[in-house]
Amino acid sequence: MSFAAMTDSTTVCVRCVMDTTDPDITFDEHGICHHCRGHEEKVASIPAQRPDASEQLAEVVRGIKARASGEYDCIVGLSGGVDSSYVAYQAVKLGLKPLAVHFDNGWNSELAVENIERIVKHLGLDLMTFVIDWDEFRDIQRSYFKADVIDIEMVTDHAIFASMFDIANKHGIKTILSGTNAATESIMPKSWQHFKFDLLNLKSIHKRFGTMPIKHYPTISIWRMAWQNYVRKTSSVSILNYLPYSKSGAIETLQTELGWRYYGGKHYESVFTKFYQAHILPTKFNVDKRRIHLSDLIMNGEVTRDEALAELAGSPYPAEALVHDTEYVCKKLGFSQQEFAEYLSRPPVSHFAYPSYAKLAQRLVAIYKRRRYR
Repeated sequence: MSFAAMTDSTTVCVRCVMDTTDPDITFDEHGICHHCRGHEEKVASIPAQRPDASEQLAEVVRGIKARASGEYDCIVGLSGGVDSSYVAYQAVKLGLKPLAVHFDNGWNSELAVENIERIVKHLGLDLMTFVIDWDEFRDIQRSYFKADVIDIEMVTDHAIFASMFDIANKHGIKTILSGTNAATESIMPKSWQHFKFDLLNLKSIHKRFGTMPIKHYPTISIWRMAWQNYVRKTSSVSILNYLPYSKSGAIETLQTELGWRYYGGKHYESVFTKFYQAHILPTKFNVDKRRIHLSDLIMNGEVTRDEALAELAGSPYPAEALVHDTEYVCKKLGFSQQEFAEYLSRPPVSHFAYPSYAKLAQRLVAIYKRRRYR
């Protein structure tokens, strides 16, 4: 018998705030969900938890420097958000010479741009901005809306990964520093996103719903990803997993030392991401991503469960801002208000309703991840 808390027809974990809006969630006899256990296991396995964590990090830094052959020894992707900004800060602190790369997909908030400018200036970094072909990018985004699949952000995430590898190849850089981390990003239901490298799925959706050919949008297949890793020896290093990491601590450091400013939510440095996470996901897909972000912070000891529940009780989007942002997003994407309302009312469609190699790819990526930590 599960002792998980009941809220109407929804069962909520007694330790974090994940609930049965994740259709695959399971609870033990104490009412604790499998996400909590998974978070504990992931955090326990990262280098930061080892007694020799500082030596491990020093070895990684030496390896990055040894593999460098040009002006830069690594790439840091800068979005203006907490994690990427803190990675840039730590990279410089560790004596690395990163090339800062910003992916501009046309949805930057003004605050994100200001944060990037402050980081680059204070840390003395060279910045390369990859500006996406807006017409193509919008056409692919519109295709994902028409397909009714959940992971619209895959359009951005896929292109970021692909462009990072392109830039690394161009500059002879062998290391990409990633902002992913176990402490604040361990919890993610499988049904709430799709495999980001599923190029077959992306092309299939766009072929069915798009209106123009893809010529400039950067893409990467699982085969090219394998080639990058095993032939070109380009690796991604999650530097934050080698450090004691907390979101609150990172924010305090960035604000104090770099004049960085917080934008109000996980990945809300992007106007579209904020709109997608705070309005589209809960309205169309019954997914509130605040649950995963808050649950990670609970497990990381940064907020209490009561504090998280209180935040969830509030609206994810202030009414006045929602009206303004809905108009802005619809206009930018070329949807009428009626078309957008019809989109929200249609039932979701699985990514697997379209051709996909995600299941095969995920097995291959699992093999790769087992060898990530050196």
